[in-house]
Amino acid sequence: MASENYGEISLEAMCKLLKDKGLGKWEDTFKEKSVIKLREFNDGVLTEMGIDSPEDRQKILEIIVAGEPSAPKVFYDPIHGHMELHPLLVKIIDTPQFQRLRYIKQLGAGYFVYPGASHNRFEHSIGVGHLAGMFVKALKEKQPDLGITDRDILCVQIAGLCHDLGHGPFSHLFDKIFIPKATRPSGPLGEKIKTWKHEEASVEMFEYLVESNEDLKKMMEKYGMLPKDLDFIKEMIKPPKTQEEYKCRPEKSFLYEIVANERNSIDVDKFDYLARDCHHLGIKNNFDHGRFIKFARVCEVNGQKHICTRDKEVNNLYDLFYTRYSLHRRACQHNVVQILEHMIAEAFLKADEHIQIEGSKEKKSTLSTAKDDMEANSKLTGQQKPPCADEHSQIESSKRRMFTLSTAIADMEAYTKLTDCVFDQILNSTEDNLKEAREILTNIVERKHYRFLGEIKHKGTPTKEEIPQLKEELAAALPFPRQEAQADGLTQEDFVILSATMDYGKKDKDPINSVDFYNKKNQNETFKIKREEVSKLLPVHFSETLFRVYGKKIDPKSLEAARGHFEQLNTVWSDSHVKVS
Repeated sequence: MASENYGEISLEAMCKLLKDKGLGKWEDTFKEKSVIKLREFNDGVLTEMGIDSPEDRQKILEIIVAGEPSAPKVFYDPIHGHMELHPLLVKIIDTPQFQRLRYIKQLGAGYFVYPGASHNRFEHSIGVGHLAGMFVKALKEKQPDLGITDRDILCVQIAGLCHDLGHGPFSHLFDKIFIPKATRPSGPLGEKIKTWKHEEASVEMFEYLVESNEDLKKMMEKYGMLPKDLDFIKEMIKPPKTQEEYKCRPEKSFLYEIVANERNSIDVDKFDYLARDCHHLGIKNNFDHGRFIKFARVCEVNGQKHICTRDKEVNNLYDLFYTRYSLHRRACQHNVVQILEHMIAEAFLKADEHIQIEGSKEKKSTLSTAKDDMEANSKLTGQQKPPCADEHSQIESSKRRMFTLSTAIADMEAYTKLTDCVFDQILNSTEDNLKEAREILTNIVERKHYRFLGEIKHKGTPTKEEIPQLKEELAAALPFPRQEAQADGLTQEDFVILSATMDYGKKDKDPINSVDFYNKKNQNETFKIKREEVSKLLPVHFSETLFRVYGKKIDPKSLEAARGHFEQLNTVWSDSHVKVS
């Protein structure tokens, strides 16, 4: 693998290049230099070295240009400052598949509520790639016995850079709200849509990114990337649920905890989005990721290697999880953001089958193609048809396959074209079949969204299966019968019930229970820290579920009536199910 001292190669490598080009007679000329700094050479320097043949000097300069590793690039970021990225990462960033992330908002519909939330998945992904490299290099420097190689570092950086390639329009709105409600076709595609998550698409998009960019593939080979390294990157993007399932670097299991940490969710993805989202929203972030990286080290826990941290970092970690909760409460699951995402998803569902996205070329079996050719030939010649080709092989047709909003996830060429821009495509359309979707988006732009009536806080922590049932019960109770009130014409369809579950990242569990600590005196022995050993002021509960009620009719009379229904429902419902917020 190339050195990180970009623009330098060893004497041995230079001599090999000269031999390969039939210029071995000039090897001794370079032997006084142990390291060849390629950028120092030009025609004049080579002449001074005694290479008197102009043809040979030209050939050597061509070797230098071809053999010189690409230089890193420095990106300036408002969160992390100057970030120097490996040339292979820069090559990935320059692909259409990665550039697509420029047009996907990090906080989805949050931009309609917070004007500062204009940042995209593009800059977040670059930040995660930068932090991933910073983290793994810190571990290598601190613990050389871990055997972290340059290729390990590059793999972790690429995984960080590419972890969000699979996000759809408006980020989590697409995979958590729209796709689960989309009409599913029969067969394998329907099954795929049923369980699809953006992490799965990130792996598929990474595969497509590598395969469709020939220059990138060559550059990966140049830097010593092997097929098993690409598999390792995909494993880090979508980690197996258990450590026993790690296939590519099981002996370095701690590397899987840097980008997407399934164990305790402390990872560089969270480090970047907390810092970046808080910066753009104007929310205070009390967590210091640089401090965490400084005190992180790999320890053996129950026979397996995990990333652990100093005992004195426990308060810093509680700040991490509280900041995450606060970000969700104040922005990601803000009551207006939530109803706007619901309405955008409604519009997408109405537009789904009417949006056509061109994807990859169709595949045809050689059997049908050969039959067509042979039948045509037999008509002309009168000869008997020869035996058919293998019916399982396929060839590429010139015809392109077409996909809808929901089915585009089955084809990465089509999915590359699917970004937040679909919102404007529908909004500015003139087709009759997009009229209903267009009206919903027009209402959003004109701030005529469904109005928030209030929220009901559940006493306990309902399970994922119980939440839909509770929402159905609430919806069925609306409009709530009101004594001594005139009929207002409101029906069940005039209300929307949405649930919002906010937690510290581990559902109703204290996330610190999944973290292992070490102390200054014994850095190899780990232990747990109980909540009561930290502070009496820490939370007792770590998750809460809210049920939010919205009115679809926003004229003053209907809105007043809807609020009356909610207030009476709230009184009765809180006695039997929930506590009033």
